[in-house]
Amino acid sequence: MNNELSHFDKQGNAQMVDVTDKAVTQREAQASGTVTMLPETLALIASGGHKKGDVLAVARIAGIQGAKKCSDLIPLCHPLMLSSVKLEFALDYEKNAVHIKARCKLAGQTGVEMEALTAVSVAALTIYDMCKAVDKGMIVSDIKLLAKSGGRSGEWFAEESETKS
Repeated sequence: MNNELSHFDKQGNAQMVDVTDKAVTQREAQASGTVTMLPETLALIASGGHKKGDVLAVARIAGIQGAKKCSDLIPLCHPLMLSSVKLEFALDYEKNAVHIKARCKLAGQTGVEMEALTAVSVAALTIYDMCKAVDKGMIVSDIKLLAKSGGRSGEWFAEESETKS
């Protein structure tokens, strides 16, 4: 593991990482997160009965848009030409939660971990925003990187114990 922070120069100043000399490779990242809520809120989402519309459809579009806007939100991220952003939602009636997974891909010189994490975050916040009128106590949690591939560091997978929500 590299113990150096790449977003600081030798003087400790913040910097965007120079990727000029990095090879273009296929890169992919997967992230996940959870929104926990009241059973009634989950039932409302599942039935499509929310007066604002299809909560998960809106959250999917918001997550895609979030991934595309990642460099506008996180100062030292590179603007990337994403080739694919996909979001999946799983309703968990046992835990009264919506589990979110995002997968981002591109052929480029830098990874897409931040884009996948941003996609999950924005999708979760969109679920909260759409449902806050009926459930202000929702909890957005467990946003994490599940896996990444490509680039000089190759493949990385979260430990099994880290991936359980």
